[in-house]
Amino acid sequence: MMKFSRVTALGLLLASSLAAAQTPYTDDSTYRGLGGKDGIKKIVDTFVPMLLADPRIKDSFADFDMVQLNVRLQEQFCEFAGGPCKYTGKYRDKTMDGVGTVRDMATVHQDLKITNAMFNALTEDLQIAMEQNNVPSSVSNKLIAKLAPMQRAIVTK
Repeated sequence: MMKFSRVTALGLLLASSLAAAQTPYTDDSTYRGLGGKDGIKKIVDTFVPMLLADPRIKDSFADFDMVQLNVRLQEQFCEFAGGPCKYTGKYRDKTMDGVGTVRDMATVHQDLKITNAMFNALTEDLQIAMEQNNVPSSVSNKLIAKLAPMQRAIVTK
């Protein structure tokens, strides 16, 4: 039953990506449903280790600064959920003595050869992380719908 609901949610996610604009919510109900900043931190702290353990996608994160990724995900989820945070929209990799160059979402992912299957695996891990942190499915689906349009910039293969 849970497998069916995840498959259904992924289907809804893909459908919503065609219709939803990648803009933050104008109200904070999703942010509050995620548990505010503390709840989002817990979700991301659950999510990041899942990414590193998931055999379908863990290799994609081999050269990433996971501490910075954690911070950026918190910012992004907070802003897109209608919270008071500002997502910087930039990422620094570990090259060049840990400082690295600032790159946008498409540039960060261009050489990673991310497939739709990998993108869906990450989405599934995010949904599981939210479930493990007792986020109602109606709230998690709203966040996923706001993040879904990034698939165009992330999937390169």
